[in-house]
Amino acid sequence: MSRKHLGHTARKRFGQNFLHDEYIIQQIVAAIRPENGQNMVEIGPGLGALTEPVCELIDQLTVVELDRDLVERLSTHPFLSSKLNIVQSDALKFDFSQLVDQEKPLRIFGNLPYNISTPLMFHLFSYATHVQDMHFMLQREVVNRLAASPGSKDYGRLSVMAQYYCQVIPVLEVPPSAFKPAPKVDSAIVRLIPYSDKPIKVDDVDKLQQVCKMAFNQRRKTIRNSLQSILNDAQLEQAGVNPELRAENLSLSDYAALANTIV
Repeated sequence: MSRKHLGHTARKRFGQNFLHDEYIIQQIVAAIRPENGQNMVEIGPGLGALTEPVCELIDQLTVVELDRDLVERLSTHPFLSSKLNIVQSDALKFDFSQLVDQEKPLRIFGNLPYNISTPLMFHLFSYATHVQDMHFMLQREVVNRLAASPGSKDYGRLSVMAQYYCQVIPVLEVPPSAFKPAPKVDSAIVRLIPYSDKPIKVDDVDKLQQVCKMAFNQRRKTIRNSLQSILNDAQLEQAGVNPELRAENLSLSDYAALANTIV
């Protein structure tokens, strides 16, 4: 029973687009480099396009899948079922700390549904201390945002928070033709490697989140105006940040300085 005969119709409400291009699949698996004995976790295995080739290399894989129909197919699959630990859950709400083994950090991968990719990134960042690396297929626009530098149109809250938690490495671009049904957007693979020592000192990560959210929610305003309810001019000066700048002009270290200045 190969993935071509699983006979599942993609469901729009789950944002399902199934990967079928063998060459692309091989490149993704080569980028992930799964090895036996590692704590491998796949989010949204779908029809097993990545699950099957990964399970050809390792004996055990945890998969987190919301769609009951796909869970049923995976649990009765003649090749995969004996290797899988299947968690039927919404990855956005799932407590990934349940999968943590102190000896084996999590290695997470998946072809993520476009409609949940950004909130899922923020959810996964909260488990970063337990993660060795993450490899995701995302909308290319989301990968651009993850990797963006200050001053670019793609730079935003996701860029700042991703780069606080992880080294962000774009790996591979993937055309719409690699999927069925073909999405209307280009995709890309990104590698995220959580820092064991953060590049910037932040006293309270919730304050960093707060500053980024407020600044980028009003990105056309100056920092003085967008943050006036939590920081005054003297505090901006103390943080060494020009109050006339806008959100996209500030670096990660600027945002950290602002967060550390909030009383």
